[in-house]
Amino acid sequence: MSDYQHIRVEPISTALGAVIHGIDCRSDLPNPVVDEIRKAWLRHLVVFFQEQDLEPGEQLAFARQFGLPVKYPMIEGMPEFPEVVQVVKLPHEKNNFGGIWHSDTTYLEQPPIGALLFAKEVPEVGGDTLFANMYLAYESLSTGLKTMLGKLIVVQSSAKTGASRSREDRLSDASAVAEQVLEAEHPAVQTHPETGRKVLFVNYGHSTRFKNMTEAESKPLLEYLFAQQTRPEFTCRFQWAAGSLAMWDNRCTQHNPINDYHGFKRVMHRISIN
Repeated sequence: MSDYQHIRVEPISTALGAVIHGIDCRSDLPNPVVDEIRKAWLRHLVVFFQEQDLEPGEQLAFARQFGLPVKYPMIEGMPEFPEVVQVVKLPHEKNNFGGIWHSDTTYLEQPPIGALLFAKEVPEVGGDTLFANMYLAYESLSTGLKTMLGKLIVVQSSAKTGASRSREDRLSDASAVAEQVLEAEHPAVQTHPETGRKVLFVNYGHSTRFKNMTEAESKPLLEYLFAQQTRPEFTCRFQWAAGSLAMWDNRCTQHNPINDYHGFKRVMHRISIN
């Protein structure tokens, strides 16, 4: 018997990820439907909706049913919808935005709980996104390493993302803001506030070192953890189509947009929620 009465949920892997069928994301959804989508989101960590037709205002309205939309740091949003960021890669550009494994903006004191990414225009080939499950990354560690990590604080920095920014500098509010470095300290192991499960909360994109340790001292353990987090059996891969919408839980996932579509244009609309 299905756990859902109002939606149909189709997992895409046993690690994480599911497609939700039977939803028009433009609609003002009844509370029981919103509750079931949230249930599927917490269970599968990232959920996908296909064949949607969303304008920025409609995407914002859908996002508000699951959290409070917030501005992305250091990047200017759309003039009428500042919480909506256009993520664009043009055919001549080499790098893609965020093109490394990462959780979003963990250099903030309060990183967003999630994000919604909508595909407006996709390349003819390539452009998939990988997602990884940080519950599994933690749970498969040895007892000794779990104990050690439970005592560590990790320093997260926006400065580490420079290699993958691509159009970020051109989207920035001002050069002074673009040059600003944001840092925050977070426990290396966190407990998800809604599920109670423990999460390995370091990431290649932003984690620079452990508190009271140098970068050189931190590097061997961080590199081991980065590899642990992206083991193939902890991941899923999503192939975008125009009209696809993804919503991921930033508290327990990482993602990596694959940069394998040089010569093609890709346009996405992104919203962070708290």
